[in-house]
Amino acid sequence: MNPTVAGMIYAAAAGFTLCSLNVVLRMLAEELPTFEVQFLRYFMGLVAVLPWMFREGLSSFRTRSLSGQLWRGAVHASGLYLWFAALPLIPFSELIAIGFTGPIFIMLGAVIFLKEQMFWQRWVSALLGFAGVLVVVWPGLGGGMNWGTVFMLMSSPLFAASFLITKALARRDSPTVIVAWQSLTVTLFTVPAAAWVWVWPTPTQWAVALLCGMMGSLGHWLLTNAYRLADISSAQPVKFLDMIWAAFFGFVFFAEIPSGSTMIGAFVIFIATTWIARVEARRARSIAA
Repeated sequence: MNPTVAGMIYAAAAGFTLCSLNVVLRMLAEELPTFEVQFLRYFMGLVAVLPWMFREGLSSFRTRSLSGQLWRGAVHASGLYLWFAALPLIPFSELIAIGFTGPIFIMLGAVIFLKEQMFWQRWVSALLGFAGVLVVVWPGLGGGMNWGTVFMLMSSPLFAASFLITKALARRDSPTVIVAWQSLTVTLFTVPAAAWVWVWPTPTQWAVALLCGMMGSLGHWLLTNAYRLADISSAQPVKFLDMIWAAFFGFVFFAEIPSGSTMIGAFVIFIATTWIARVEARRARSIAA
């Protein structure tokens, strides 16, 4: 399998994993303060990778770019503060959908900062996917914009910057090293807010937090592999599949019946993603030939 298609598959798997994680985080945030939940998610992510670190040896997790890891942790934590602030203020489906503005920021940043070459098919696919998201959320936007929407819109470019830093770090460090350092740095940057609102979790809540840490570490490991194998811009249209996962999980766990606009938007997203995957595969074959 050529690297671009493999990277897109990794990105799709990461999206499914992280969307599943968001469902569990939402459930946990109904029982504990949101800023505590964000700390627990990354603290438990660090706990989840500790056995790996001890098996491989701590020296194997030495980063080649400490400043890059710290910047990535600070930027990602800033986006998390805004994301978790928005969590109780807007519906889950709208929260996920607004997050899909991120791929547009990432593709722009990949061109400006990483000097990736953009093909018109990638832009068309990204815009089609974003149009599909708008079809999904448009009926729910009639009530106007609230602070939750503002916080989510502010978090998107921060997460985009975090993923662009990840792409740059992936040229020097392995995915495992990057995930471990992300868990460590974000834990450090989120502990002050968690300490301020701390409520001691029950044993069950600790177990759920550990599950979140494991899912989060797996999702970011998959995403880092995607960025290592393929241009970050080529992997972004696949992220719009997350809207389909969000509709599915909303139906299964929260009894939310997908509306007609959700089904139409999901179809547009599916067409955009399938088309760009075929384009990238043909392009990779032509280059290899």
